[in-house]
Formats: sequence, structure tokens, C-alpha cells
Amino acid sequence: MAVVATKLNKGQCIRYEGDMGVVLHLEHRTPGKGNALIAATIRSFNSGNKKTIRFASSEKVDIVETQRQKLEFSYSDPSGAHFMDLETYETITLDESLVEDCRRFLKEGQEVEILFIESNAVSVSLPATVELKVTESSEGIKGDTANNPTKPATLETGTTVQVPLFVKPDDVLKINTEDGSYAGRA
Repeated sequence: MAVVATKLNKGQCIRYEGDMGVVLHLEHRTPGKGNALIAATIRSFNSGNKKTIRFASSEKVDIVETQRQKLEFSYSDPSGAHFMDLETYETITLDESLVEDCRRFLKEGQEVEILFIESNAVSVSLPATVELKVTESSEGIKGDTANNPTKPATLETGTTVQVPLFVKPDDVLKINTEDGSYAGRA
């Protein structure tokens, strides 16, 4: 299916220059002379690289049919990461390379959204925040309260994040999956 470049939306998957990718950002530019341009920042599914492509406002762009499906992470082993469809209880195994970006926040029983293109999984998306238990954290130093101090804490997935001094082991925290920052207590 082809649409005019001005009808592109963020999050759509397109075919461009012999590759496929997802639109991350769109900017409409109107130069002093000539026709308007659409500058689209696209992440390639093949290479994972980001690229800005310019389309003429009247140019046709091929939209790729996609399907998004919520699956629950079960476990990982040498054959890949295993996810379960909560409706059919079917298990889907994905290559570890697809989950490496979100591995540090992925725990057993976690629901994720997987993007499929032509029945092939191409990306895994975590929710905006996840709840993880603190497994290890040092004691805060008494009196060290100037300038919003933080300390490192190790979470149940093995990742380390900076947290406020009052956080202790066994606390469950909300963690921002975009940048790995502390977002509050759960």
C-alpha cells in the first residue's frame, strides 16, 4: 500500500531504498524556494541504524503491513528468548539479537509488545516503566543529603541503576525503560 509522504505517521513501517524500517520522527520542511519536503528519521530493521530520508511532499511511500502482539517473556536459553502467547499458550522463540536492547529490564512473566512484519518478528518493545526488585544496595551515608544524592543499586535482572539513598534491598522500584533511570517506588 502506498501513501503520499505527507500522510506518513510516526511508528509506521515503510519500505525505502530497498530496505524496511520504522518511522521514528517526522519533520515537515518548507524551503524558501521549491516544494515542501518531509524529513523522516527511520530505523532500519536489517541493520538497526538510524537514517534521515527526505521525501518530496507529493512522493509516494510504500507502507508495510505490520502486526503488533503482546507476549509474555518466559525464559532464555542458548536457542534464544522464549515468549508465550497468553491467548493460545503457544511459545515463540526469538533470536537473542532482537531482545538485546531490552535485556537489562526483561524478567520472567513480563509482558512485552512484539512487532511482526510479514510474520517475522522484527522488534521487541517494553512498557515505559517496569517494576523490578532491588537485590543489592549499599547503605546511604547519614548526613549526605546535599544536592539530591544517589547510590548504585543492583536489580533482579542484574542491571545497576542510580537510586535515592533511602532505597534498600527487597524494595520494588519503577524503572524508566527509555533511559534506565529511577522513576519511583512501586
